[in-house]
Amino acid sequence: MNFNSLSFLIFLPVVVAGFYLLPRRLRPGLLLLSSYFFYMCWNAKLIVLILFTTVVSYTCAILTEKYPKKKKIWLVLTLFICLGVLFYFKYFAFFVNSVLSLVNAAFGSSFSFEMSVLLPVGISFYTFQTLSYVIDVYRGEIKAEKNFVYFALFVSFFPQLVAGPIESAKNLLPQLKEPKPLDKDDLRAGLRLLLTGFFRKCVIADNCGIYVNTVFANVADASGFAIAIAGLLFCVEMYCDFAGYSEIAQGAARLLGVRLMRNFDMPYLSVSYGEFFRRWHISLNKWFTSYVYIPLGGSRGSKLKRARNVFIVFALCGLWHGANWTYVLWGLYAAFWVSLESVILPPLYSFTKGKNIDLENAGIKLFRRIYMFIIFIPAALTFRSGSLFQLKEVFKGLFTRWSMNFSYFEETLTGTFGSTRELLKILLVLASAVFLTRIDKDDIPENEELPATGYAVMLLAIGISWVLLLKTNANSAFAYFQF
Repeated sequence: MNFNSLSFLIFLPVVVAGFYLLPRRLRPGLLLLSSYFFYMCWNAKLIVLILFTTVVSYTCAILTEKYPKKKKIWLVLTLFICLGVLFYFKYFAFFVNSVLSLVNAAFGSSFSFEMSVLLPVGISFYTFQTLSYVIDVYRGEIKAEKNFVYFALFVSFFPQLVAGPIESAKNLLPQLKEPKPLDKDDLRAGLRLLLTGFFRKCVIADNCGIYVNTVFANVADASGFAIAIAGLLFCVEMYCDFAGYSEIAQGAARLLGVRLMRNFDMPYLSVSYGEFFRRWHISLNKWFTSYVYIPLGGSRGSKLKRARNVFIVFALCGLWHGANWTYVLWGLYAAFWVSLESVILPPLYSFTKGKNIDLENAGIKLFRRIYMFIIFIPAALTFRSGSLFQLKEVFKGLFTRWSMNFSYFEETLTGTFGSTRELLKILLVLASAVFLTRIDKDDIPENEELPATGYAVMLLAIGISWVLLLKTNANSAFAYFQF
């Protein structure tokens, strides 16, 4: 069930209404059944996979706590089973097909066999969430949850089930175990987050995506200028798609009295590549930092060891996104810039401090933000490319087909936004709705009175955002669903 679908716009109010009508002791059960129904709308059979992962992590965590002398055995067993399941569904087919391709190339054979395995939606997210729980129990940071319903709900809570944020048990479990009463601040904040999320996804991301998809569908004939514009628009699309999902997830959870962590913090305002990744997909960054980077040694030791740790983390982060070499290259590209900055920036800061140069100066910060965005565009093009061959065509066109003939770009733009006036009118309506409801860029202020008309305007704007999908015929899934 996509967030940007009519079924979800019916499902969410029904669940919220039922949640507050039931006694508190029955609410976790309702949320669990609702979450399983939500997931089964994708593929009913795959609910068995979530249940299997849930039972394994639930059992191993309890055994870890009960038999501390053997806790390493239960941790290794959890890692082996959960990561094994993830590897099979996400990487096994890619591994087999890659080996067969190498065999054909080495022996000049033409053996044709293409293995495919259905990728369960959201498997990377709920696998990482269960692993973090068992590791935290192993470390003694939290107690194992004995109530299976509470734990199963922690794994499958529908707002963040298929695309995050990857929540910690320390934050999410207590909220699910003790449901809050209906609160007007949660209602107001939830509606606002839903509005901004739908606006980012339906208005901005999907319309940028139409042009980006047009260029990448025939990238071999695209001009360098068209590819550059596609790269720029994909940066916008990717952020608004990912952040839009996270905000809808936060909004849906707030309507149920649950506060999910913020997953994006205006990353394009970063002044360095390292800062960018601290602001982008924050929950994934924290997961790799806590459970991979720090255990490897983190920033301790020599600069060479730190660089090694950074490269390992980003390579794994790239693989986490999918079984494609372009994701690995994306990770290595990010690791290169983060490592380079860790070497260059400290002496640069010392130099500027000695010369009384203010790096917080508005002009310098603007320059650094532009620099960061420019070096991110190649990463975005790498991430968007479906294969190494397409990636080669992208950069070939970017550097060899650059001319002042913009006809391809104009034709593509005209074909993408044929009804420009209609699009602009809808954008103005939604922008006005955003302005009228005083959406804050940082967070939702508490204890602020909102008149009944404010709720009506937000609900209307959410509806218009969704209707945009019918206008553009772009009822597209969120990009992170494939991860």
